[in-house]
Amino acid sequence: MKTYLYLFVMAATLIRKPIQNPFLRSFLFYVPYVTLAVMTFPAIMNATQSPIAGAAAMVIGIVAAWCGLGLLPVSLVCCATVLILEHFIV
Repeated sequence: MKTYLYLFVMAATLIRKPIQNPFLRSFLFYVPYVTLAVMTFPAIMNATQSPIAGAAAMVIGIVAAWCGLGLLPVSLVCCATVLILEHFIV
């Protein structure tokens, strides 16, 4: 119960006025991306039968995204990587 009280007080203090600090604004800008990455990374490794296939798909997906492919092509490349590697590894 105390945890909710602490969260409420922190939220009320934070939202009272617009945030002017550039460092804090920058930090808060990246919080959703970091949270998504922290939730996604373990799922990538544990969703496949072989952690090697998951790691390889993640690396290939990063490279494909870095090269400018969109979300759908990157996901298709990652899925194909997992299917091929699990067929040969397992």
